[in-house]
Amino acid sequence: MHVHLVKFCRALWKFAVRRDGQDLVEYALIIGLMTLAAVAGLQTPAEAIYHAFNNDASTFNSVTGF
Repeated sequence: MHVHLVKFCRALWKFAVRRDGQDLVEYALIIGLMTLAAVAGLQTPAEAIYHAFNNDASTFNSVTGF
């Protein structure tokens, strides 16, 4: 068991030292930032759509009596 742990730690260290790993972190940060921007940008249209459907449902309910 100890040998496997040492091998895993060495492999993890080699991955951490490589510069290729930095690219992955940068891509992950960019994707996270784009996700936050998309969520923030879609809040207003989502609220408008919600209110439009809510108004239509209220009108439908008042006409049909439900």
